[in-house]
Order: sequence, then C-alpha cells, then structure tokens
Amino acid sequence: TDGIDLSAVPGSTIVAAQTGTVAAITADADQVPIVVIKHADNMLTVYANVGNISVSKGETINRGQPIGKVRNGNPAYVHFEVRDGFESVDPMDYLN
Repeated sequence: TDGIDLSAVPGSTIVAAQTGTVAAITADADQVPIVVIKHADNMLTVYANVGNISVSKGETINRGQPIGKVRNGNPAYVHFEVRDGFESVDPMDYLN
C-alpha cells in the first residue's frame, strides 16, 4: 500500500492537508472509511481510518479544516497518501 500510517490518539481531529474539494467518501474491503480530496493540478490526498466524517462529497474545504476523527483501534492511526493522478507521491513533502 502506498502512503504512510500516522499513529494518533483515538478521537483526534484529522484535517485537510491542502485546500480542495471532497472527491469521494468510501470504504475499503475491510470497511475502513476513506476520504479523498482533489486539489489543484490533479493532486489527490487520501485519508483512511476516518471516523465521524464531517465533510460531504463535492464540498470545498480549506487547508487545516477538520474532515473527521481518528477511529478507535489498536493501534489507532490515520493512513495518509498523496497522488498525482494515479501516481503515488511521497506524502512527507505535504506534512508540516
């Protein structure tokens, strides 16, 4: 799997890495919730293991805006990835 898992305290707020539009709210084969945000220049950010999702598909959101909370788990984490179209990009360049 591309991207990184960031350990986090359950219930912590997950925020958008960049301004964009919510492209999809879905789940993987294990029913782990996923939020995909589309940004300028065909860039996408993907957030998995998001609970209490507070955004809607098609909604425009700003950098730093809450999109949901970290779900309970052992370990508790949020999965984050960045894509340029279909190509995976190093997400560390987008975290600060």
